[in-house]
Amino acid sequence: MSRIRECFDALARQGRKALVPYITAGDPHPEHTVALMHTLVEAGADMIELGVPFSDPMADGPVIQAACERALAHHTSLRDTLDMVRHFRERDSRTPVILMGYQNPVEVLGTSEFARLAVQSQADGVLTVDLPLEQAGPALATYREHDLDTVFLIAPTTSDARIKKICEAASGLIYYVSLKGVTGAGHMDISEVKNKVREIRQHSTLPVGVGFGVQDAESARAVASVADAVIVGSALIRQIETYLSDPDTMKKKVAALVKDLRGALDHDLAEAGRSATSA
Repeated sequence: MSRIRECFDALARQGRKALVPYITAGDPHPEHTVALMHTLVEAGADMIELGVPFSDPMADGPVIQAACERALAHHTSLRDTLDMVRHFRERDSRTPVILMGYQNPVEVLGTSEFARLAVQSQADGVLTVDLPLEQAGPALATYREHDLDTVFLIAPTTSDARIKKICEAASGLIYYVSLKGVTGAGHMDISEVKNKVREIRQHSTLPVGVGFGVQDAESARAVASVADAVIVGSALIRQIETYLSDPDTMKKKVAALVKDLRGALDHDLAEAGRSATSA
């Protein structure tokens, strides 16, 4: 059983939802990434989505684009990102790590070599933003051969027929993009998210994570009420960007935000516990 499946199963037994923060490997500097990953877990993250820096991150808004630029200024590569996962595993053998990125770096390295190195580093899943399902056959076969979970995005505009196909190909979890546009843009309509998550669940028993519109504890709690995982990226990257020159404060601010998000996700569970105690 994959780490991702084990994590969701454990959370389900506790009646809890997964918190999945995103950071870009190499941002603000390669030497900070592994420490930031541990900070995320210590503050309450259940999984980590680790971005592979790319020069044209088309699905990302200006905040994450700037993170990629900072990482690339330090020449952070796909191999470097995998090395970071390997170093993370020296202390943490439990927390799932999903690699989020674009197809170009994978093509340069070679899909088979990428999959081999990803398994060697003990990464758990792959989300390739610009690899459409219709062209993903060879990569899917390779990832399945190496027991890497494959995560696909579903958008508000995705048709029911295509949702069905994506659900059949995906493993680990389904990632629903809560709004039209890039990461960090706009405000989500939680009723629309609820309806789309319900539609996705008609085609798959995989956990559904929601991202692209989660900015704070309030929106995280709203998403947790309808989804299995809350994915947060731009809000965390803003903290990194604000404290670029002060790594210690940066880690404290990132940890504080993750703790707030964790508290929001666990709020209803805590309320139920207090009610049961007072009954």
